[in-house]
Amino acid sequence: MTGIRKVLAAVVVGLALTLSAAAPAAAQAAQAAPAAQADKLKLTVAGDGAQGVTIQATYADGRRLEQVVRLVLTATGPDGQRVGPVQLEPQPEGQGFYSSGPVLSTGTWKVSVNSPAPLLSKATATVQAKAAQSPPAPAPVAVTRPADGGAGTGWWPFAAAGLVLVAAAMGVAMLFGRRRTD
Repeated sequence: MTGIRKVLAAVVVGLALTLSAAAPAAAQAAQAAPAAQADKLKLTVAGDGAQGVTIQATYADGRRLEQVVRLVLTATGPDGQRVGPVQLEPQPEGQGFYSSGPVLSTGTWKVSVNSPAPLLSKATATVQAKAAQSPPAPAPVAVTRPADGGAGTGWWPFAAAGLVLVAAAMGVAMLFGRRRTD
């Protein structure tokens, strides 16, 4: 092997060793930065417009929550009523969206939501629970018939006309499409 080749081989081996030694340290540093930010959750608690509570969970830095977190709800209401602890399950409405369902009675409630370790967080909100409202009944719709009673209308006259046109086109094609052999 010539001197230049030996030097190039030594440089390549040195680079390979340096990169292989630095890779685990870089991977640990990359995992440590999001892990430090991921330790905190932001919980937004609100009423659902009826007798339930909705919670939106995101990371403190604004990123969407991509894992399931077991949130626990407790509430104190009018006349000292208590609800909970109720474990909340994620809902299909979106990532990090949780809902309690109808667990509160009508009145003003102080609601607390906690998340366990490793994503420790707590949020408290005042929620006004109302009786569930039903939508208004639709107004009746009058059904009217056409003035001629519907006779002679429909799709079949158009279908018949189309069949006649197709048959006529085929007849014309057969008449003029014949070849004479003499």
